[in-house]
Amino acid sequence: MPTYRQLTQQVHRALRLGVLEPGDQLPTAREVVEALAINPNTVLRAYRDLEQQGLVQTRPGQGTFVVAVPPGPTLADHQSLRRGLQRWVRDARRAGLDNEAIDTLVEVTLRDLSADEEIA
Repeated sequence: MPTYRQLTQQVHRALRLGVLEPGDQLPTAREVVEALAINPNTVLRAYRDLEQQGLVQTRPGQGTFVVAVPPGPTLADHQSLRRGLQRWVRDARRAGLDNEAIDTLVEVTLRDLSADEEIA
């Protein structure tokens, strides 16, 4: 997956989790470049995509600000699912899986489900 897409997904995730909210300022492109050692054009492309999606607004001389949350459910909308997932993660840890193995298992499962849905 391209790096700019990973950045946009991280912002989407932060918005859904409530880590970022409307009015918050995103780090400058320079700050992201220094923190992640990536090309400035990659950051600018991610910010442009987020702006085209209506999630952020760039104000010349001021920065890039969150103006909306992506449509769809937020974490708070699914507390019962979250509790069930917490139980599942505890079971996975008891089975000896670390966070990386759990992440991998979830990614593979999501990929499998997506493939199944495409076939159906």
